[in-house]
Amino acid sequence: MMKIAGRLFFAAAIVAAPALAHAEDGAWINLFDGETTFGWNAIGTAEWEVDDGVIECRDGAGGFLATTSQFKNFELSLRAQVKEECTTGIVVRGGLEGHHSVNGSSYLVLPGTGKWQEVVIKAMGDSVTATVDGEAVDITAGTRDKGYICLQFHHNNNAKVEFKDIKLRPLALEPIFDGKTLDGWNIIPDRASKFSVVDGAINIKDGNGQIETDAVFQDFVLQLDIISNGEHLNSGVFFRGPKGIFWKGYESQVRNQWRGDDRTRPIDYGTGGNYGNQATRKVVPSDGEWFTKTVVVDGNHAAVWINGYQVSDFIDTRAPVSNSDGKAGYVGDAGTIHLQGHDPTTD
Repeated sequence: MMKIAGRLFFAAAIVAAPALAHAEDGAWINLFDGETTFGWNAIGTAEWEVDDGVIECRDGAGGFLATTSQFKNFELSLRAQVKEECTTGIVVRGGLEGHHSVNGSSYLVLPGTGKWQEVVIKAMGDSVTATVDGEAVDITAGTRDKGYICLQFHHNNNAKVEFKDIKLRPLALEPIFDGKTLDGWNIIPDRASKFSVVDGAINIKDGNGQIETDAVFQDFVLQLDIISNGEHLNSGVFFRGPKGIFWKGYESQVRNQWRGDDRTRPIDYGTGGNYGNQATRKVVPSDGEWFTKTVVVDGNHAAVWINGYQVSDFIDTRAPVSNSDGKAGYVGDAGTIHLQGHDPTTD
């Protein structure tokens, strides 16, 4: 992913096959916000709590916490503390049906030491490796090439497990913007927006308008840097859009505005909200400052992080529609990624 300085500007990269010559490591995102279990699902009878920046479990017959998002190529970093004489499991590329030993998941068994341990798991192509406190350890590599991150609770010896500092960065991202030209991008004609490359970024002025990728994408991880060069400007990052059709598909909103002094009360869905479907839970960025948006899309699920903080987590349960029908229902087909010039104030 390109880090650049410059004005609404965008710079982007998208997940790709690991063999690509220009693949790059992405920006870190926090899977745990330190305050809630937003972005996780509890499965089984285990009872999970959050206290002082730590997810902990000490009760229940067993179970696990699973991310709502699936990941393919990534580096996972976390800290875990497991009561002595107990064990826990950390599952990556996990499935939610059946036991991890038979459903193709990759998993690490972590014995209890009663102390905090730093765990790093790297999944890249067919390779899955792990370290604990910097030392290589055995991990069972499964057959799944994509799946959930799962934290397990085993009810043995009055078990207690704790996790914190859980973060992930996607690997093998391929730039979809070269930082120099608009090659690979198409501009919808007969619209007011002006598109150019300024200081290594796509600059959008005026509106309305749309610039879209020539390629189409269905399930992906997208990371891009954005700056809004004005007060409360309105734009959006669209995905699964039909080629050459204006403002269709899903929109991840760009609007750094909130009510009063409360960033948890966004105006017009707020930056990172799924426009028309789910507002951001917190407007993280401010105008005039670069911020990083991460969009993870898989099936009918779309999640967004802003500067590493997860702000939306949308599951589309509506009836399917074609992507040319657009925000009227679930759009499952591959489509373009497109950037919006909203109105004459756009910059």
